[in-house]
Amino acid sequence: MELVKWYPMHDMFGLRNRIHRMFSDSFLPNFDSDDGITVPDWKPAVDVYDDENSIVVKAEMPGVDKNDIDISVKDGVLTLTGERSIDNEMKEKDVYFRERAYGRFQRSFRLPGDVNPDTIKADYKDGVLKVEIPKPEKSKPKQITVH
Repeated sequence: MELVKWYPMHDMFGLRNRIHRMFSDSFLPNFDSDDGITVPDWKPAVDVYDDENSIVVKAEMPGVDKNDIDISVKDGVLTLTGERSIDNEMKEKDVYFRERAYGRFQRSFRLPGDVNPDTIKADYKDGVLKVEIPKPEKSKPKQITVH
């Protein structure tokens, strides 16, 4: 029997890497492929914030045509749906590497129960969709003066 020197930290890092690889392979696409053409699913990055009079949803959608965006409100849920079309200028056989993702997307956000859908405004400029949802009067903060 041969004696082998044990390196506990090496084993710990190896275990960590195996666990990381197990979860990455299960839930995320494999970016380690040799062809470099594997593309992940695409969802626009979204910021939702509160300003004085409204709730604002900003979504980055570069390369998405304005006519390919649909905004709907149903049962108190704001839904952004659309599609970014693949770049047809490139022929698949000529592609060395592709990172930009294409395809359909959908993002949904629950609205406060008393929002009037008819007052929602949307603007699309420079690849950024901005949806303004006016706050109802009763949810706006009230300033009370002390006498």
